[in-house]
This record gives sequence, C-alpha cells and structure tokens, in this order.
Amino acid sequence: MTTSTDMRTEFARTVAELLDEDPRTAVVLADISADLFTESAHRHPDRTLNVGIREPLMLSVAGGLSLTGMRPIAHSYAPFLVERSFEQIKLDLGHQDARAVLVSVGASYDWTQGGRTHQSPGDVAVLDSLPGFAVHVPGHPDEVPSLLRHAVAADRSAYVRLSNRTNAAPRPAAVTEAGRIDVVRRGGGALVLAVGPMLDPVLAATAGLDVTVGYAATVRPLDLAAVRDLAGTGTPGDAADVVLVEPYLAGTSSRLVDEALADRPHRTLALGVGRTEVRRYGTPEEHDVVHGLDPAGLRRSIDGFLNRGAS
Repeated sequence: MTTSTDMRTEFARTVAELLDEDPRTAVVLADISADLFTESAHRHPDRTLNVGIREPLMLSVAGGLSLTGMRPIAHSYAPFLVERSFEQIKLDLGHQDARAVLVSVGASYDWTQGGRTHQSPGDVAVLDSLPGFAVHVPGHPDEVPSLLRHAVAADRSAYVRLSNRTNAAPRPAAVTEAGRIDVVRRGGGALVLAVGPMLDPVLAATAGLDVTVGYAATVRPLDLAAVRDLAGTGTPGDAADVVLVEPYLAGTSSRLVDEALADRPHRTLALGVGRTEVRRYGTPEEHDVVHGLDPAGLRRSIDGFLNRGAS
C-alpha cells in the first residue's frame, strides 16, 4: 500500500517538533536517515548527534544522555539498532537503569534486496528478553506521531518499529496512550489479532469468516484484558480461539496470550515470519508468500485452524 507520506518521514517530522518543544529531547543517529535531520542539526546542534556508522556507540551515547536527565531517541536500521547493539541496550540502558526510545526502520524484510544483513524478524523477541520495554508497531504513517509522542513522554524505554509496509487507513483508536486493541470487525468465532501492518492482509484473508478482527499497534504491554474479553469463554459453544498475526517472528507474543487465557480451555495459532531463512532476495511480497503472510496464505492457515476445532 502506498500513501502520500511514509513512516520514516513522519518520524523525522515529529522528532523535529519534539526537539523544539522539549529541551530534554535529543536524537542520536548512526548515519541512517541523517539527511532527514539536517534542519534539526542546524537548530539544535547539541541535541542532534550523528556518531557515524557506530551503532553500539549510538546506544552508549543514548544511555549517557539518559543518565544526565535527557530523553534520547536512537535511530537506525532494525538489525543494526537491536541485534548489533544488543549488549549496549542490555548494559548501557537496562543495567544502568537508563531509558531511551529506540526507533527502527527496515522491519523484518522491507529491503529484501539488501539480503540477510538488513533483515530483522527477531527484533521484538530479542527485546522481550529484557524487562520493561514498551513496543509500538504502527500500521500506518499517521499512527507514528502519536505512538512516538507517547513513547517519549513515558518514563520507560521503548521500541518503535517503523516499516515501509502500511495499511490503507490509520486506526486512531489503537494509538492511544493506553495502547488498547481496536475492534475492527465483530464476529461470533475466533479472535484474529493483527499487529501493525498485518491488518489489511488479515482483513482480506478473513473476508466472509465469522470471526472478530482486532488490531494492536502497541504490543508491549499487550492489551490482555481485551484479549480475554474478545476471545471466547472456552465453554461448550464458545470456543476460546485466538489467531495471532504478527509482522515479525511467529509466536513472539504467544506466551502472553496463553498466560492471559490460562484459566480457560483455549487454542492459539501463531502466524508471523518463519524461522527458516529465505536465501533468495526476491521482493517483500514474495517473502510474504514464503512465510504464509499474504492473504491467501493467511486464509489457508486460519481455515485449517478453525476446521480442526470444528472436527
């Protein structure tokens, strides 16, 4: 889906506003997207920092800024920001009780031509190994400003995962400070929970099915009260079935859903990027097909899950 703007542009515009509004805000870059911050660097040279292609240093600088009372935003490509710099995230942020907002681009495989070095389907799972991170996954560029502002205003570390993939329309009800699940369609069967840019493929895949479709742009914390409310009770005739569709590693949020429904019989189907590495460049859409995340692949998986429950 193509829109008049994109998530990275909305991110840079919002950061420029935050730099003007709050003298505690700083942005730390590692060359990626530096051209979008030229004006900010001119207006706020002491709070717009580019450390060059040194992502671990970028995180260490962010940790140091946080310890001085600043609110740093660190930004780069997802695998460089999260995987390459994980030791600094763990030690220079987490272990020091420092807090920063990390904002990535590239998602799981936005630039398939870049090869495995530019793919990061495991980023949210990696951050899940640390306590306290909020995670936001916008599905439309118009959702980025609200989510970013909530992340910067909060007193915790946060990860905002930007993508070139986008839904046709924003869902304002899902980008509140509380991060609630937005009910897009109500049905009598399973809850199909789509995260970020997976909403449009999920809506296409579930056309004609008697299911409830929910949308989440904030997944840490995940609105588990809504999951409990929207999933069935697990009693005869009211199956508690949840299909979780995430744009990153399949099953990343399964544990949370299973724990939320532990007091009732339930089934969970976790769909997302598979663990098998795709060693052909291809296009993002072709990778979707390989991982079963295109509408036809999602429909096959959801039909199979629901039909197993009916037999």
